Amino acid sequence: MPIISTEDQHLTVLNLFTTDAPEKQDKLLAEMRKIVDAATYEGWISSTVHAGQDKPGTANFIQWRSGEDLQARYAGEEFKHRTLPVFGEITTSIRLLQNEIAFTQRHPSAGEAIEISPTRDDLTVIEVFGVAEGDQGDLVDALGPSQDWLLDVPGYRSHSVLRGLAARGLEGSFVVVYSQWADKDSYDAFRAVPRSEQSPARQKSQARVEALATSSDWNTYRVVHTRSAGQ
Repeated sequence: MPIISTEDQHLTVLNLFTTDAPEKQDKLLAEMRKIVDAATYEGWISSTVHAGQDKPGTANFIQWRSGEDLQARYAGEEFKHRTLPVFGEITTSIRLLQNEIAFTQRHPSAGEAIEISPTRDDLTVIEVFGVAEGDQGDLVDALGPSQDWLLDVPGYRSHSVLRGLAARGLEGSFVVVYSQWADKDSYDAFRAVPRSEQSPARQKSQARVEALATSSDWNTYRVVHTRSAGQ
């Protein structure tokens, strides 16, 4: 199963699709499974498909050997003349985000590595932050090393901070947080804590994030399918 690590030096691509109806999400998932199960692209390492929970949509967490390999995929006739048109018909937005893994943190009970797989029961949260280009490094720090207080939050399992490198469908600099939680109740309880009742460490780091981020949006997901090269 795919592992998120700062040591692998993969190019990590997050393809985020939104749609406006559950049945369109089902169609998106079916189309994504077809692509993942047929993938033989040079430099492709793995793809892990996620189904939106709070809002209709999908996410594909893809690992590539290099940016050159990804660009070859984007330049292909299949991608330009079939993949994009099919997704364009059933989505309300498409964001293709290229990233590097900048930071990872996991709860001691979550194992020795951050694994993503449909065999796990994680609730996954993906949050995309807009940021001024000159502040990207500071936002990575604010969302990563400055959030060790999360280890004390019930239900928290892990989070990974992805530094945005390039994108289609998103203007400007960005940072992504990919986090895993025990269940939706734990995550909802975490977000519902009033500012006045948050720990000093959380208040401080949240204030820093809010001062740096120019925008943010998030959705919850369940991993539904994965495949790696050679399978």
